[in-house]
Amino acid sequence: MKLCDRCNRPLKTQKSMDYGMGPVCKRKHEKELADAEFERNQVNMDEVIEEASE
Repeated sequence: MKLCDRCNRPLKTQKSMDYGMGPVCKRKHEKELADAEFERNQVNMDEVIEEASE
């Protein structure tokens, strides 16, 4: 039986086995990826001030 890559619980469906995670862990993983992408795209005030002074 295949286990979830994230929480090590047994996976029940073929779809989960193909993805490597159950549906709850998959949602959490996708949210973490989206949050990381959002943080990467953020601009802070120091960067704005630094660009304006150049």
